[in-house]
Amino acid sequence: MAYVDGFVVPVQRAKLEAYQEMSRKCGAIWREFGALEFRECVGDDVKPGKLTSFPQSVMLEEGEVVVFSWIVLMKDPRMADFMKPENMPFDGKRMIYGGFEMVVDM
Repeated sequence: MAYVDGFVVPVQRAKLEAYQEMSRKCGAIWREFGALEFRECVGDDVKPGKLTSFPQSVMLEEGEVVVFSWIVLMKDPRMADFMKPENMPFDGKRMIYGGFEMVVDM
């Protein structure tokens, strides 16, 4: 079964276009290296919670939106080399990310 890398990041609304441009470029490279799917989703209904929430998870600040993305790929260690937080149009220290083994695919 495929492997999934998932990300949740805070992006300043003013930098959303730059983020999308970066995502399209990275997505093309990931597809070239075997990614099966790549999705970027901007928060539309992500209210702060009492204990946990997407906004709380990234310490969302005024003027920012939560972006949730995932890449479906075959397990390939080369994929880890593409992301360098210092070059990202968002605060990489507040990015939540991880790799997930897919257990249900419908």
